[in-house]
Amino acid sequence: MPTGSCLCGHIRYTVAREPDFPHVCSCEHCQRLSGSPIMSWVDFPAHGFEWIGPGGEPTWFNTWPTTQRGFCDQCGSSIAARDEGSDTIGVTMTSLDDHSQLTPKQQSFANNAVPWLPVVPITTDPV
Repeated sequence: MPTGSCLCGHIRYTVAREPDFPHVCSCEHCQRLSGSPIMSWVDFPAHGFEWIGPGGEPTWFNTWPTTQRGFCDQCGSSIAARDEGSDTIGVTMTSLDDHSQLTPKQQSFANNAVPWLPVVPITTDPV
């Protein structure tokens, strides 16, 4: 079962399902949240996803009318995203305790990418 956490461990999670759609994103919100040109994400089914750390769920902030981003109110780590009505939850790929087997399959908002970093090509490689 995949597990993960924020930097300080206050927000922890476990997942009973396999990951889906590992990708990087260059949207303005991801760039500002991370202070980086890209953020890496992976989706999991919401059914089987559980917040298990002492902090419970992250603190949620609306970044779009129907999208929330979750962060730790102790260390500030961006850790999750969820869309209204979706049956998945996205977590930052590097918040996983073991992300070594995940490779991004594409780059969302590649049109907003910085010119000095190559765009991640769309691929059909396994998760």
